[in-house]
Amino acid sequence: MAPYYESLAKRALEAADTHVAKRDLSVNHTQAVTLGVMAAYVVVIALLWNLPYVRWSLWPFKMLVIAFHEFGHAITACCTGGRVKSISLDPHEGGVTHMQGGISAVTLPAGYLGSSIIGALLIFAGFNIVASKVASIVLGVCFLLTLWWARRDWLTIITVLLAVGLLVACWFIAHGEALRWVVLFIGVMSALYSVWDICDDLILRKVNTSDASQFAQRYGGSSRCWGVIWSLISLMFMAIGIIAGIAAFHQSFSQQQDDSQDFIPTR
Repeated sequence: MAPYYESLAKRALEAADTHVAKRDLSVNHTQAVTLGVMAAYVVVIALLWNLPYVRWSLWPFKMLVIAFHEFGHAITACCTGGRVKSISLDPHEGGVTHMQGGISAVTLPAGYLGSSIIGALLIFAGFNIVASKVASIVLGVCFLLTLWWARRDWLTIITVLLAVGLLVACWFIAHGEALRWVVLFIGVMSALYSVWDICDDLILRKVNTSDASQFAQRYGGSSRCWGVIWSLISLMFMAIGIIAGIAAFHQSFSQQQDDSQDFIPTR
């Protein structure tokens, strides 16, 4: 009888594995809506990015993802033995991180790739309310570090405080439902901005003082070549974030709201 039960258990496990695999590869209604909203975000961002007079509406979010870019430089400098002196943002959509030491082979690409990784993680979290709450808490910690490094730059301070205020306000709307869509938007914006910034600096405008040009001067190759490589890596991160979100979060909208009420409820 033992071989019979072993065979039965084996077949049950195989059936379960097949069911899980099919479930992971399928897209349910909630996930389809999320993907549709992401596609709408991409279209809206592309239009607002290029239309005169209305492109200012994206300015606060552009400054936010620039802060992500500078945070990528700063955190990798600290992790590779360097020291961050300050972070500052420029009203003309620029930013700079003043640091000493660190491994430049890591810190130079960390701005572009760091913001794209943050974008991919936020896209992943944007598939679920509880995950979005967790992501907002992690963002809060990152913002505190950014505020410390940028404590003398008023624009960075205002940008970070507005972002924190927006995230906190969204916690109280439909048990965090609004937070999910805001986190998803910031994720898409960060991922797209990373790719666009690389293309704009290196392919369209041929900026000579970009991170990629400094990387090329130190380690060889051309700035355009490194820019293309970093762009492809950024798109890969974005795709991984989407696939991971689909694989990890299958809950319906109602299930997500129920789960959210058990994780730091707001009302």
